[in-house]
Amino acid sequence: MDNISKLIEKFSQFPGVGGRQAKRFVYFLLSQDKNYAQALSTIILQLSDSVTKCSHCFRFFLSSSIDASVCNICASANTDKTLLMIVAKDVDLENMQKSNTFNGRYFILNGLMSIASKKDSVGLRTTELVREIKRAIEEDNLQEIIFAFTVNPEGDNTKMFIKQLLQPLIEKHKIKITTLGRGLSTGTELEYSDSNTLKSALQNRE
Repeated sequence: MDNISKLIEKFSQFPGVGGRQAKRFVYFLLSQDKNYAQALSTIILQLSDSVTKCSHCFRFFLSSSIDASVCNICASANTDKTLLMIVAKDVDLENMQKSNTFNGRYFILNGLMSIASKKDSVGLRTTELVREIKRAIEEDNLQEIIFAFTVNPEGDNTKMFIKQLLQPLIEKHKIKITTLGRGLSTGTELEYSDSNTLKSALQNRE
């Protein structure tokens, strides 16, 4: 396989990028001068040195804080640590933050479950979620868990699976479980929802 084909294959592995779009990316890079490609490769290589993953919520963040293991949301005294919102991916968290409608903590599950199998939880941070909720109960007096998944079969399947997984903790500690309300229509991705929609969905959670 030549280098063009190899790079097309790499770009095709990006979320939402098909073969045709991946090919456009490659030919765009080829049309630029070498300085552009070198600058891009340098930024990519430096990502792992400047960005880290929060040990609580698993959000990627710039590791410039004193405690490089915890992001600014989890560490902030202004964050309501009695509230925990579970989202599927990083961009869902970022979009919710931009809406300025939620002041609690987050947990990034790393995807949704396929409706093909209720046991298809490979890649999801289920073990880490249980561990984090236990810690939040003991240290932060966790009171409410909010499911913030895309309103589709995969989102519903994931919510059912996680609720069953957490049921012993929920019952023992009397934690409230809610889901984003009707502000989100069926099939709507959190990633692309506007601030007013997210605000309505959060206010009408049930």
